[in-house]
Amino acid sequence: MTPRPSDLTNDPWWKAIRTAPAQLPDKADKCRNVLSDDKGQSVTSLAEWRTKRAAIVRKWTDYLGEIEIPDAPPKFEVLESDTKAGVLRELVRYEAEPGLPIEGYLLRPIPGSTDSKPVKRPVAVVLHSTVDYTIRQPAGLEGPETKWIGLKLAQAGYLAFCPRCYLWQYGEPKDIRKAVTWLHRRHPNVKGMAKMLFDARRAVDLLLSLPDADANRVVSIGHSLGAKEVLYLAAFDERVRATVSCEGGIGIGYSNWEAPWYLDSEIQRRTDLNHAELLACVAPRAFLLVGGDSADGDLSWPYIEAVLPVWKLTGSPEGVGLWNHKQGHAFPPEAMGRSLEWFAHFLR
Repeated sequence: MTPRPSDLTNDPWWKAIRTAPAQLPDKADKCRNVLSDDKGQSVTSLAEWRTKRAAIVRKWTDYLGEIEIPDAPPKFEVLESDTKAGVLRELVRYEAEPGLPIEGYLLRPIPGSTDSKPVKRPVAVVLHSTVDYTIRQPAGLEGPETKWIGLKLAQAGYLAFCPRCYLWQYGEPKDIRKAVTWLHRRHPNVKGMAKMLFDARRAVDLLLSLPDADANRVVSIGHSLGAKEVLYLAAFDERVRATVSCEGGIGIGYSNWEAPWYLDSEIQRRTDLNHAELLACVAPRAFLLVGGDSADGDLSWPYIEAVLPVWKLTGSPEGVGLWNHKQGHAFPPEAMGRSLEWFAHFLR
């Protein structure tokens, strides 16, 4: 079944995710309102914001480097399939970049025998955590059930696609740096996060090539490594309507963003690049930041506070929030429930 819209506006949680914590941790970053700058100039109109947003995207693209996206969506072949979890779960091989095979799990509701034509369904890009069993995690084949995010979404009526991160496709479980070496041989001027962003955008392309995909209802979700990736996907790909990012570390100093497979150590010297501005590029589309007081949590509030004026200016003041489940670096069962509610609300 497709997820039904839910009314969250009467839930105390709905207000709490846009309310500052009682006490901000000392190590929390200081973030300036994205609509103002250090010269005292403010953005006051949508036209001005669109100009500033374009400049932010250009600045980040120049830093990350860029891999050209092919015009056609990737074709895929099914390697194996099962219906043990009440959905059609297929391991597929496809080419994100021409000539480079990569694998992912495609999960979808089993069509009814009386369906005369495909039912249009919402689609979800689901990006896995840092685990050596990679795509088997969100597909519900390995690891704790709380991380079976792709499977849960398919059971809720979504077409869910879980692609493998390049670090394991072209590296080794105990030496993912080999994948960075491989990437720099192929794309010398591209950061690791640019490759992750490219692959995530191709995952959207693949999903939207399915006959039953609803192009107006695209979501993305990830935990830890996957949370980092969906931040960039949401900022750069305007097809994504709603996102949940859990425990990625929104502040560049909150997690290992300086790793060579993400942004490289140069990011620590670039004071002109910050994730508050990048997050603001998602507006007016929906973005829920989830933390457990590990990589994200109460210390992440300054980033939400800095971007709230952008969501207000763009006409969606309730489209961004921070929820702290206070359970550490985890994606607890409540997070799956809240994610489904978040998506259902903004896909109405």
